[in-house]
Amino acid sequence: MQELFTQYNRLLFKLAYQLTGSVTDAEDVVQDVFLKVYDVPADKLTEPKAYLCKMVANRCRDLQKTARKKREQYYGEWLPEPFSSSDNDTMDAVVRDDLLSYGMLVLLERLTPSERIVFVLREALGFEYGEIARLTEKSEVNCRKVFSRATAKMGLDADDEPFIPSQTANREWVQGFIGALKQGNMDQILALLDQDVVSIADGGGKATAVLKPLVSKKKVAHFLLGALRKGALVDGEARFDLEMINGQPSFAVRSAEGLIHTVGLLQVEDNRIRHLFIIRNPDKLKHVGA
Repeated sequence: MQELFTQYNRLLFKLAYQLTGSVTDAEDVVQDVFLKVYDVPADKLTEPKAYLCKMVANRCRDLQKTARKKREQYYGEWLPEPFSSSDNDTMDAVVRDDLLSYGMLVLLERLTPSERIVFVLREALGFEYGEIARLTEKSEVNCRKVFSRATAKMGLDADDEPFIPSQTANREWVQGFIGALKQGNMDQILALLDQDVVSIADGGGKATAVLKPLVSKKKVAHFLLGALRKGALVDGEARFDLEMINGQPSFAVRSAEGLIHTVGLLQVEDNRIRHLFIIRNPDKLKHVGA
């Protein structure tokens, strides 16, 4: 059992996290699956990878059904739970392999549980359609149709080749953005925003956040240099730091005590921010920073 855990723990976490959008739920799912495997007869574990992935997918499908009902009552916009990663962090090894970008995780919310399972197995983990068919107990043809339907819902072009992940900015680019925030430089901020930029914030009713998406360069810029920058001021200085979150350079805002209370993840197109995701719900920041 220890050998199975060592070999498949990261894979199962990646699968569970991308199916639930929650680090906490993903960890619980993986732990629950390994506890149940103790009671599984050895003859059923001849293909442990397939068996364990199927158990995780089924458990996550059940969670997704209840999660959808909760999200209908969620206060404001709902965003996936982020987590910190660094060169020496275990989770970073998970991210470097094949974790979907944060922007793609947001798009996954458009899918049904079955569509999400097929999409993640194929796009993130690189499973062949034959493998997906066996895991989901569908035909290979049906899995291809589900994948095509999922990509259409996400506004992506479906084909047999994996997509190019949503673009994320490099460290230098994000540092420049943070510098503009600290200085309150409106012209520089406007130059870094796409004409149709969208900003989505998640406060969960537990922290102040814009309840609906902000659309347009002007609105987002005024928010960044208004409410967001004001909330980052400590002794007159804007406290924005670069952090590696979900494997991509992002920004974090710390309190006077040094605790992170806001994180922002960027999706860029042609070196301009197309989507900005801001998480302020303290329940979702448990795995971010120290």
